[in-house]
Amino acid sequence: MAPILDIKNLYKNYGQVEILKDINVSIDSGDFLVLVGPSGCGKSTLLNCIAGLEPISGGSLHIDGQNMTDVSPKDRDIAMVFQSYALYPTMSVAKNITFGMKVRGVDAATQDSKLKQVAQQLQIEQLLSRRPGQLSGGQRQRVAMGRALVRDPKLFLFDEPLSNLDAKLRVEMRTEIKELHQRLGASMVYVTHDQIEAMTLATKIVVMKGGVIQQIGSPAEIYNRPANLFVADFMGNPAMNLIPAKAKANGEGTKIEITRKDGAPIILTDAKNRNLPEDVIIGVRPEDIAEPDFRASQDAQQAECRVDIVEPAGADTFVVMQMGGKQVTARLHAETSAKPGQMQRLAFDLGKVSYFAPDSGQRLN
Repeated sequence: MAPILDIKNLYKNYGQVEILKDINVSIDSGDFLVLVGPSGCGKSTLLNCIAGLEPISGGSLHIDGQNMTDVSPKDRDIAMVFQSYALYPTMSVAKNITFGMKVRGVDAATQDSKLKQVAQQLQIEQLLSRRPGQLSGGQRQRVAMGRALVRDPKLFLFDEPLSNLDAKLRVEMRTEIKELHQRLGASMVYVTHDQIEAMTLATKIVVMKGGVIQQIGSPAEIYNRPANLFVADFMGNPAMNLIPAKAKANGEGTKIEITRKDGAPIILTDAKNRNLPEDVIIGVRPEDIAEPDFRASQDAQQAECRVDIVEPAGADTFVVMQMGGKQVTARLHAETSAKPGQMQRLAFDLGKVSYFAPDSGQRLN
């Protein structure tokens, strides 16, 4: 079966400036693809290229097996939900939702049944006679989604749809979009700069930086095996600890040495990764540094660490330490006995660590 979206060697230039460089990505029907990266990385431009709002400068773009490179947006069988909602202020909610169908000449009975179905799905039946100005941000967001849903398109495109909402509503709407995707089995492409949004919604994530794809993978692959230092640092909250270290092969595997400003270096032995260069950056997630009783992994190695800062955060307590000249965060349980200025025995799960080359930033293991 052909991918629902297939992008090959896509380039986008504005004059001499290359905005997108050799983009290759494809998704199957029913996938939820999230494009994530910092502001200016090219993710919204790529979405606009998929929508046909921006012409591409090179490469090809197929939707459901058809070449869309020169096809106008209205003929691409897509529906787009914008950050700004783009609702008509003088029309009622019902008319906003059915307007596209009316323009396409869909009969009144079909318009009516589609409207009822979508209003029920999004729980906005009681809002149909109101105008956008009388709605909250979350309600407007639902109306914009309703207008996309009545289309029943091949591809839904979302451009940072939740960034105008407050934090609590954002979490609620995120859950709704995920539920909607599961219920409809629809194919979606979603742009965000929020990596938590990317991790929770996606079946496949594309991490972008400077118009170049850094990594494509499932949320678990991106989180557990970041391809380079940029992805390791960008995905995850708190971010992955990236600690400069020395690696020396010995009989048992590789000895990892991490300096400390006070006291002897931390020595860990990694039995699995044997071919590391002398200078490495070791990447370890905060949750993979824990009290020994809470880390039953057979790959755990223990060390005494000096705690600088303790930050209670409800279910977790974060402790901050200095290692390899960097601040290192560990995610401990809420009842931890860790105290600032004291030594704390911690276990490092070496089965979960990543190693990166300091010069290129590329993953080594």
